Amino acid sequence: SPQGRSKKKSRKHQRFLERRALLEQKGLLSPREHRSTQTPVAGPEAHTALTKANGTMTQRSGKVPKPKRVISASLSPSASPDSIARHHSVLLSQGNDSSKKVRMSSLVLRPGKYVAIDCEMVGTGPQGRLSELARCSVVNYEGDVIYDKYIQPELPIVDFRTRWSGITKQHMKRAIPFKAAQAEILKILKDKIVVGHAIHNDFQALKYFHPKDRTRDTSHIPVLKQRAGLPVRANVSLKNLAWHLLHKRIQVGHKGHSSVEDAQTAMELYRLVEVQWEKELAHSLPPRPPSPVTDPTADSSQYLDDQYWPTDLMASGL
Repeated sequence: SPQGRSKKKSRKHQRFLERRALLEQKGLLSPREHRSTQTPVAGPEAHTALTKANGTMTQRSGKVPKPKRVISASLSPSASPDSIARHHSVLLSQGNDSSKKVRMSSLVLRPGKYVAIDCEMVGTGPQGRLSELARCSVVNYEGDVIYDKYIQPELPIVDFRTRWSGITKQHMKRAIPFKAAQAEILKILKDKIVVGHAIHNDFQALKYFHPKDRTRDTSHIPVLKQRAGLPVRANVSLKNLAWHLLHKRIQVGHKGHSSVEDAQTAMELYRLVEVQWEKELAHSLPPRPPSPVTDPTADSSQYLDDQYWPTDLMASGL
């Protein structure tokens, strides 16, 4: 009978309210504001309501508009390299001023996320053929030095290789042990995107392997060689790239290389082709897995129905 159905509906509604109150009490559901008990008006008027906000009357539609997709101007400093590359790819696909958008997007990320490294090695072992770390320099995105120390190799030095390394016996007087330096440097490189030239040699001297997707090696990037007018497959030195693209001379004279200067130069080269480089990397990333499909009807009201109600919670609370 209609009366029986009304009572059944009333009991179900009462259970609904009790369960909502229990969820709100347990902090599993945010409490809703007090709603008016007036009977809703039929017709189009039911879809609009006036609400008072900050002393002004505004009209609010009953239909909730879909949120527009907004690409933020910057990412969180904790964003992964994959997220950075994909974010830049989206910005680049938007057309006008895309390069400027990428640069603005990275303003927050670069100081903490991008570093460039260069190491100088000396010869140890039989006839000095074994290369060991003797100096390491790390600079930030702007080229400012954040680490530069001389390092005592684990084996006795046989050949200082001063003409190339710039290392002398005098430098070793203030050198720190390899293990101590290694710990300090790896702490800096952790979770960073590391720029360098033939950077595998630096990582080998550090006895360390950096993730490939977080490594930017200026010796393996065709776009740099193309800009310099050099063969894409040629092994081009940092010195030649610096001369052709930056119009500056490095590694001159017989006093050896400066690891600080080399790290700064690698970062300058990276910045020169950064937008195009990151765009190509973004396109080479594997496709992002599809987002799980959600049922738009599965709202909090449906969750509070009997079939969605946890039995143990219902037994303990009601």
